[in-house]
This record gives sequence, C-alpha cells and structure tokens, in this order.
Amino acid sequence: MKRHTAPVLLGLLGAVIATACLTACGSDQDGALPPARTGPVAAPVATPSPPPEPGKNGKSPDPRAKTPPPLPDAETQAKYLAALTAIDADIVHNKPDKAVEHGRSLCQTIARSPDDRKRQDDIAAVRFTSPAHPDGFGPTKAARIRDTVHTHLCPTY
Repeated sequence: MKRHTAPVLLGLLGAVIATACLTACGSDQDGALPPARTGPVAAPVATPSPPPEPGKNGKSPDPRAKTPPPLPDAETQAKYLAALTAIDADIVHNKPDKAVEHGRSLCQTIARSPDDRKRQDDIAAVRFTSPAHPDGFGPTKAARIRDTVHTHLCPTY
C-alpha cells in the first residue's frame, strides 16, 4: 500500500502546482483574462546559431569527427585489408569487418586531432589489438596502421 501512496501524492502535488501557475499567470487581479491581441503579429526573428566552439588548438572542430566515414566499397576494403595484413597478418585476425570499423573510428580521431599524430598513433595502438597482441602492435606498427587507415578509409581527412 505504501508503494502506491508516493506516486499518488506526487501526482496531486503536480496538479496543485500546475493549477496555481495557470491561475497566477492567466489573469490579472480582478480575475479577468488579459485582452486578446489585435493587429499584425510580428514574425519571429531568426537568430543565427553560434559558431562551434574551438577545439584545443583554437580551430573549429571538424564536423567529420562526429560520424565515421562511409563504408568503403569492396575494392577499397580489399586494398585496406591487404595493407593491414602486410604490416602484420594478425592485425585483421580473420575479422575484416572489425578491422574496417576500427579504421573508420580512427578516422574520427584523425578528424578531431589532425595535427596530433601521437594521439592518432596511441588510439590506433589501443583500437587495433588481437588475442596474440592484447596490448596492441607497438608504436611503429601503430603509426603504419594509422597511415594505412588514412590512405584507404579517409584520405581527405
């Protein structure tokens, strides 16, 4: 019975507050409603949206950082996977879809931090792992992975 009391009381309290607000805001002191407006109604003034906040480097954030690039076509995907396999056969480890998704995600990092290759490499090292390399493939291979992703999945970033 106690479980049902609190929601009922909250509902009643909300109704009382809403009624009080409507009564206080909807009439003047003698209880009459405010007069209806007559005449032309002014069109709402459009306010420009504020510019995006600059990132750490003072530049506006790249809109590509919010969404990954589109899925690559079959030919591009094949070249991308072959390039990753040439770095280390265990990078793809029989999960090509996962390698593509990790690459697309890394593209967002590239767009967010275009001048920070160390950050890009660090993200590549964390994102590209395998059962045999749970801590990544090391800084040299991470840089090569980043270059491969950039070349094949997001060359315009």
